[in-house]
Amino acid sequence: MRIETIYRYPVKGLTAEALEDVALIPGQTLPEDRRFALAQGDAPFDPAAPAWLTKRHFGCLMVNARLALVHSAFDARSGDLLLRIPGAAPLHASTRTADGRTAIAAALTAYLGDEARGTPRFVEAPGHSFSDVPGKLVSIIGLSSLRALEQAAGMTLDPLRFRANVYVSGGRPWAEFGWIGQEIQLGQTKLRVVKRIVRCPATEVNPASGLRDAKPPRWLREHFGHMDLGVYAEVIEGGRIAVGDALEALAPAD
Repeated sequence: MRIETIYRYPVKGLTAEALEDVALIPGQTLPEDRRFALAQGDAPFDPAAPAWLTKRHFGCLMVNARLALVHSAFDARSGDLLLRIPGAAPLHASTRTADGRTAIAAALTAYLGDEARGTPRFVEAPGHSFSDVPGKLVSIIGLSSLRALEQAAGMTLDPLRFRANVYVSGGRPWAEFGWIGQEIQLGQTKLRVVKRIVRCPATEVNPASGLRDAKPPRWLREHFGHMDLGVYAEVIEGGRIAVGDALEALAPAD
């Protein structure tokens, strides 16, 4: 199996950013992945004492399908974020200043309209990840599994519906489920696969149109008896991964 694409998602719910290669660090997510989020006004998130919260506390595609149409680009060196929001002028603001974060929050809040609760805040906390699971993990999808779902559903599905970090080709459908509890070699790195990814209504949203035009969780359940696509893995040995690198499931230790 080989890596076809690598993505990070600097702002939870917003644009995927493609990478040709990236360095992974043990016990961490991809650098800059889910670093920022728009916390709803009633979310009990405290940047000074960050704790994991479910996605409903933040702007997310499961609840806010229209976020799919917001195009974002993050510059990790400068800390600047560019937002292109439908119906608004492009916004270029710093994530490192209070004024910049306020401007970003205001723009996204205005776009969400009635879907915004209270006064949302654009937040981050050093070392914290706004991922869908409490642990700092890397998500991997086998494209053979996605093709099996497409065939069963009779519909082509953009892989970005599933917002994974790494998409790999080759192998048989659902092979990744056999890696649970096992180590894999991915490029220069080694990861331990820890769990399957249960799919939620966020995958109903077409990333190109912002419309809910598919039912992947229902189709997975009806055709395969589960609602899972992809796996989460923990980085246990760091190094670089790149498009074209091999993925190999390692034999369990005796």
